[in-house]
Amino acid sequence: MGLSNLAVDLTADADTAPDVLAALDALRVAVTVFDSAQRLTYFNEHFHYIFRGLSRNDSLLGRSYADLVRREIAAGQIAQNSLAQGEQEFIGARVGQLSNGGFAPHDVLLADGRVLELKARRTREGGWIVLWSDATRERRLLHRLEDAIELSADAFAFWNGDDELALANSAFAEMHGYANAEAMIGLCFEEVLEHAMKRGKFVIDDAPQNWASRRIDAHEAPAGALTVKTASGEAFLVRERATRDGGSTTVFTDVTDRHRVESALSEQTRALTKAKRALEKTKSAARRQASYLADVTRRLNTAENETDTAKTALLRTMSHELKTPLNAILGFSDLLRASPDRFRPEQIGEYAGLIHMAGGNLLRLINQILDLTKLAAGRYVLRRKEVGVGGELWNALRAHSQRAADKNIALEIEDCPSDLLADADESALATMLGQLVDNAVSFTKEGGAVKLSATRDEGFVRVIIADNGPGVAAEDMARILEPFEQVGRSASDHADGAGLGLPLVKALAELHGGLLAIESEVGKGLTATLEIPAAAYS
Repeated sequence: MGLSNLAVDLTADADTAPDVLAALDALRVAVTVFDSAQRLTYFNEHFHYIFRGLSRNDSLLGRSYADLVRREIAAGQIAQNSLAQGEQEFIGARVGQLSNGGFAPHDVLLADGRVLELKARRTREGGWIVLWSDATRERRLLHRLEDAIELSADAFAFWNGDDELALANSAFAEMHGYANAEAMIGLCFEEVLEHAMKRGKFVIDDAPQNWASRRIDAHEAPAGALTVKTASGEAFLVRERATRDGGSTTVFTDVTDRHRVESALSEQTRALTKAKRALEKTKSAARRQASYLADVTRRLNTAENETDTAKTALLRTMSHELKTPLNAILGFSDLLRASPDRFRPEQIGEYAGLIHMAGGNLLRLINQILDLTKLAAGRYVLRRKEVGVGGELWNALRAHSQRAADKNIALEIEDCPSDLLADADESALATMLGQLVDNAVSFTKEGGAVKLSATRDEGFVRVIIADNGPGVAAEDMARILEPFEQVGRSASDHADGAGLGLPLVKALAELHGGLLAIESEVGKGLTATLEIPAAAYS
């Protein structure tokens, strides 16, 4: 039933009408109902509050919508600048809201400075319902926000939940090749980015597809940041952050001067460092030559024994660690091959899953051994660049979230600045964070918690991953960073590990010029602190 029929029925039903009409009159929104000929058939009490200059009697009923607009104008309710194109144009625009079928919200500026938002919808009887809301406060807040971001030296953009541009300032529009911000409203992020790239607005120092992919990845991350350069030679720090309403915010901050100064300083620092390294190399060579003859005898005496001992320990440990997953793979595959008809589909699926899991453990062990071998031989090459720590920390959390959920472990990021950047090899950083989170989740018992956080401290990025698992005794702390060691934690806590994760993280951190620190107490969990150099602009 439409509100127009409801109003008629209420006059006929004396018991129900007073309560429902009183409820409609109590609304803070003016409700009006028009029939198919656009004649007014009902209005609530708040309508008089909206249009204080109109008559407070039922003489308005039966009037057409156009006549109602004329009465608003005659009563001095409409702001004069709204009538600048003429009264007929204003009336036509108002009536058009009902006639064109689009029913987009329509703002009307009143003479006393208030702003009304009109929303129209068709009724099932062919008429219209028009809601009149006072949107003055919301419009003023929006205008203040628009003025504020327009005055800012930064380029701002706000995106809605569908990743469409909702608001931007002229600096953002100019930076992306648009005449004004209005021309961009409603466009999605990728459309805006493609438009800017086609017009050569940014310096693309990689394949265009790769460069665009990095921008999109930063935009889609909960908190992303990277530095871009414009064709005019300026450098900008681009920060992306998700908003609470499901949208996101993009901010471009000009860091050109700082970038140039730091580049020049970096060049001087590199030259000085190179000279110092050459001098230190010369000194080191002299010291080595002086001590070589004294060391050679001792080394020859001990080398053979140490080599035999190390080889024996390595082969024994490797044999055990490799046999465990291989035995699972061969055992279950032999069962399936010997008599496949005796197993139900769900049993086959279960055995295949166990084979797959054992294969994954074996592959992980081999990859860890290969990485440690490269590090020991000095053949692990770092490809350093600015890496968003927040994004990598989020990826590590997401990769282990299902396993944490299976054990009812609370896995969360407590703190990480959105613009925190590391000077690191992206793949190596992902490996380090993944190993630390894997270690924490693996050893934490059901119902426990793993907390992740990251900060910047004196040129270093400090990542802390803390769990409340069984912990490690003080006498075992040094050994836990040695390959194939899992001291202080029972095998039942982490049956599929080989004790290579923490040694690999330690080696990669030191290769970056950083460190891995472990703090623990039996029964109170373990805290791993990873420090690596921070990027210049984080």
